Amino acid sequence: MLKRDNLPLGIVLGLFTPMVAFLLYYLLVFMPKHDVSLSEFINIILDNHQMLPKLISICLLLNGVVFYFYTKSRRDVTAKGIFLVTMLYAIVILFLKVLHW
Repeated sequence: MLKRDNLPLGIVLGLFTPMVAFLLYYLLVFMPKHDVSLSEFINIILDNHQMLPKLISICLLLNGVVFYFYTKSRRDVTAKGIFLVTMLYAIVILFLKVLHW
C-alpha cells in the first residue's frame, strides 16, 4: 500500500507522521525526565502556549524525512500530498505564533 503513488496516500501520511513523531517525542524525550502520563503531557502543552508551535515544528521534521524518501523513489504525487499537509501545518504554526494563542 505504501508503494502506491497517489495524493490521498500522501495526505494521510502527512497527517499521520507528525502524530507518530509526537508520540516518539513523548516516549523518548519527555516521559523519561518527567514521568507523566500522555494525557498530562497534552495538558502541559495546551497550557504552555509557547511550547505548542515548537513541538509541532519538531514533529514536522519526520514529515520531511518521509517526503525525502518518497521524492527519492520517484513517487512524486504522494510527495505532493505530504508537502501539502506540511504547508498546512506550517500555516497553523504561523497563526499560533502571530496570535500568541
